[in-house]
Amino acid sequence: MILGIDTGGTFTDFVLLTEQGLRIHKVLSTPHAPEEAILNGIKELGLSAEQNLRIIHGSTVATNAVLEGKGVRTAYITNHGLGDVLSIGRQARTSLYDLQPALTQPPVAKELCIETGGRLAADGSAIEALSDSDLKKIKTSLAHLKPDAVAINLLFSFLDDSAEKAIAEVVPKGIFISRSSSVLPEYKEFERGIATWLNACVGPLVQGYLLRLQEGVAPSKVSVMQSSGLTISAEKAGEQAVHLLLSGPAGGLAGAKFVAQQAEKPQLLSFDMGGTSTDVALIDGEVSLTNQAKIAGYPVAIPMVDMHTIGAGGGSLASVDAGGLLQVGPESAGANPGPACYGQGGKQATVTDANLVLGRLQAATFLGGEMALDINAARKVVRKIADAMQLSIEAAAEGIVKVANEHMARALRVISLQRGIDPREFILASFGGAGGLHVCALADALSLREAIVPIHGGVLSAFGMLVAPRGREYSRSINCLLSSIEEKDISLKVNEMATQGQQTLINEGVPETELVTTSSLDLCYQGQSSTLKVTWENIDKAEQAFHTAHQQRYGHKLNLPIELVNIRVRLSGESVAINLAENNNKKIQQPKNVKLYGVEKPVLVYEREQLVVDEVVQGPALITEKVSTTWLENGWQARLHKSGSLLLRKINA
Repeated sequence: MILGIDTGGTFTDFVLLTEQGLRIHKVLSTPHAPEEAILNGIKELGLSAEQNLRIIHGSTVATNAVLEGKGVRTAYITNHGLGDVLSIGRQARTSLYDLQPALTQPPVAKELCIETGGRLAADGSAIEALSDSDLKKIKTSLAHLKPDAVAINLLFSFLDDSAEKAIAEVVPKGIFISRSSSVLPEYKEFERGIATWLNACVGPLVQGYLLRLQEGVAPSKVSVMQSSGLTISAEKAGEQAVHLLLSGPAGGLAGAKFVAQQAEKPQLLSFDMGGTSTDVALIDGEVSLTNQAKIAGYPVAIPMVDMHTIGAGGGSLASVDAGGLLQVGPESAGANPGPACYGQGGKQATVTDANLVLGRLQAATFLGGEMALDINAARKVVRKIADAMQLSIEAAAEGIVKVANEHMARALRVISLQRGIDPREFILASFGGAGGLHVCALADALSLREAIVPIHGGVLSAFGMLVAPRGREYSRSINCLLSSIEEKDISLKVNEMATQGQQTLINEGVPETELVTTSSLDLCYQGQSSTLKVTWENIDKAEQAFHTAHQQRYGHKLNLPIELVNIRVRLSGESVAINLAENNNKKIQQPKNVKLYGVEKPVLVYEREQLVVDEVVQGPALITEKVSTTWLENGWQARLHKSGSLLLRKINA
């Protein structure tokens, strides 16, 4: 049996794969100790450690630690004169025209910066050797500072890592060590330093959490989803904590890609709306990766799924500002106290409360009837918004939903239109517990005529854990003109990284016959600082692909030499084979009907599990299931695909 687990800000989701099929489950998250919710969920599923599960987990521990600034005490070791690199950064202003920007704390306090020798030139030659005296001073400084972790980032260490390794040898036992030559062996000392520091300051937290989880489920084995969409063993994940910053969202995209292929809809504009946030991304056959993402304002140059995240979810708090304008998010009610309708003491209106007031969320069917929703509590908190705006409770609830929709539509435009991509060429895919309630409104906002609500969409991130392959991402900086290097030299470096990754994955139990290797190059025009990634086959095809990519992204191409910046290699094993059970219902159910605010006629309510394949449902209608609800607006129709996904289409006026 294989168990996929996604820990979110409000709920922890479970998808269990057995010989009999899939089982799904949800429990409220326990942010103070995420493993508690996991162990509770496993118990509620009737599972025990003796059953020897294979567990694949999307962790939020690293993400939350970075967002909340709660990493461990970390010392930063670098070359003489470079102790302020992380504080200076790229000198980019958050707000270009703000003449009085707020002061921000440097990533590493000055007293925790240790400067030493071991400096290399850009060609790898030694400028300043690392002496025994340097090592002795480092050891003395660490004994005085007593850090929990150490980040080592020497200039051009990706060319020769011997000095970083020598420093690591003198670090006292029990202190977490993060070396830049291991975390991110690429040029740009600021980005490499930030990644190394982030890895160090959250590494002990991740290690401790995964150790507690592993002990709680022993002898079952735990794997963890990485930001790149590949899974890694829990034992190795703690050493590479920076690779887990988009762990959960990466699972959602893996699941979206799988169900889209099953439904023969490979081009998706996806939005994952959970309780706390919404993640949007583009899937054009494959999940796109980027090394230019930011988390909490920090550049994270390791490969991760390319997505845009905003603070708009089912638990997003609504308020009226001093000017009388309605605001929704980014603050969230989280799992505790959660929305007021959860009955745990929530005092502010949320998007979930608004949907319940409007009737789009049915109290009797929430989580299959396993969790009661308090409609009176929801109306009470929404009334505060209504009174402040001199509206009816229902009109205020509709306003909350509309503001949340606009936040998400804006995010979808960022990931498409702002990149020169016409969203109308894609199908909108909604998932996450709250996604189906907003899918039609968002499709209308972007003039899309098709949408898909995947099977098990409310727990799709957990489902994605099951279908994501085990694998690794490797990179190496080269920094030369593409015309000055031989194809055989590029192929040699690709093979070196591939061999390293193959051996690592084989040691983790991935059969060599399953391994798939792909390679790519980061290229730019001479003098540029930003790169574009193209698939590596040969130099001629790489040049053509780069010109095409530059034309698409920036609207032009240049007659300039092309620079080869980085070589990247991705290795992955095969995904778990899952056949989604086809719906064998033959008889169309007799739906009940309810009265909803703003809809003249009674709205039919269908149970998704009772729909017949190719049955067409006309909006307005509600389609309920255990882990989510789809609000099919007027002018839309839904058809159940044989794979279990709902295919939505805008009806011509």
